[in-house]
Amino acid sequence: MKIIIPMAGLGKRLRPFTLTTAKPLIKIAGKSIVQRLVEKIINVSNDDVTDVAFILGDFPEDVKINLISISNELNFNVHFFFQKQALGTAHAIAQASELLEGKVIIAFADTLFNASFKIDESKDVIIWTKKVDNPQNYGVVIKENSRIVAFKEKPQTFISDEAIIGIYYFKNSNLLKYKLDYILNNGISVNGEYQLTDALQFLLDDGLNFISQIVDDWMDCGNKDILIKTASKVLQALETVIESVYKTNNIIIEPVFIGKNVQLNNCIVGPNVSIEDNSIVQNSIIDNSMILSSAKVNNARFTNTIIGNFSNVKFNIAELAVGDYDEILY
Repeated sequence: MKIIIPMAGLGKRLRPFTLTTAKPLIKIAGKSIVQRLVEKIINVSNDDVTDVAFILGDFPEDVKINLISISNELNFNVHFFFQKQALGTAHAIAQASELLEGKVIIAFADTLFNASFKIDESKDVIIWTKKVDNPQNYGVVIKENSRIVAFKEKPQTFISDEAIIGIYYFKNSNLLKYKLDYILNNGISVNGEYQLTDALQFLLDDGLNFISQIVDDWMDCGNKDILIKTASKVLQALETVIESVYKTNNIIIEPVFIGKNVQLNNCIVGPNVSIEDNSIVQNSIIDNSMILSSAKVNNARFTNTIIGNFSNVKFNIAELAVGDYDEILY
């Protein structure tokens, strides 16, 4: 089994953090979003995942170094491809066309999930979905007798409550490759972008057997507030982890993640707080927040906040987003 992960986007909705860090590499409780995504896919796959391809944008070299580290930890071959222009999802996947052979999972790197199923590899194409209360806000699948017969983007009249979460399985990805080539070669685009949905529709029209498999939980990572909610769900599913922390006179309200070499003094922390490696937090009250690596927090009180890597803050504000290397002292 191979996985292709498009992650070339700029992550504008999650600025300022994505100005210095690729969104999929932002950490939640000690692991990056993309590592958690790959681990989840490995867990639901019947076959070993041998290769993972990452479609990158104009990112610094340390992005590749981080992804290589993940590949070493999870024991897969890593491949890098590049999308130099934002020309849509089909265009992004086409950059990895040399890997489109045999069984492939395509997973967009801004989502996490929990699932209790194993992939039904007998089917031609599987679209992973989640039942939602507001399908008018999502792309949905339309089914007859368990088979997908159509897709609809943000239907304003109810036709389905199964939202597409952005993960797809192809038993014979060569067929997808042919459709992507056709779309790009014939300029089939929407507002100048080539869309995976068009390739899926062509495969559906050809008579391939499409089904959906419904995940138990779908967690987006699109903006600050949603990312904090996702982090809370991740924490609630984990045992409280306190790796190696120097702590004095603290109250910890679980669930909380505290990374390696964290200094924590005179604080009330939790619930739903993750503090990444090498951060120093003193004389503070914090809940429902994320403190990224090597940050310094002192005399602060906040909730629903993300503190960026290597930042230095001292404030008493209910809610804030502090980017990497920023300093706020008042």
